[in-house]
Amino acid sequence: MKKASGFTLIELVVVIVILGILAATALPKFIDLSTEAKAAALGGVAGGMASAMAINYAGCSAVKNVPAANKCVAVSNCSDTATLMQGGIPSGYTVAAATLTTTNGATANCTVTQTDGSATKTYTGIAAGN
Repeated sequence: MKKASGFTLIELVVVIVILGILAATALPKFIDLSTEAKAAALGGVAGGMASAMAINYAGCSAVKNVPAANKCVAVSNCSDTATLMQGGIPSGYTVAAATLTTTNGATANCTVTQTDGSATKTYTGIAAGN
């Protein structure tokens, strides 16, 4: 005689119920990742702006604080960041105008905001070419 082998209907139903419970607990974590994605993008933009200001300051320092073509752009306001970044500030972000002191190398906190108003991030701006 041949013995029947395989899973019973009850075993299959139990496995399906367990998978359903696991999916129901894990699914909400994966559905709404947009908040974390926006925060990460904002951090990247703020980091890019801070880097642009630091590189510009280094270029100004290398040419002894005299603005030279492609080496130094005078920066006295946080909103000047747009002139430092290739292509300007990415769409969907704005920089709050904040005056930097006239001392070359002085730092101040600059704030970048997502235009949908969902979040802001502060980065360090550096005055250059003044």
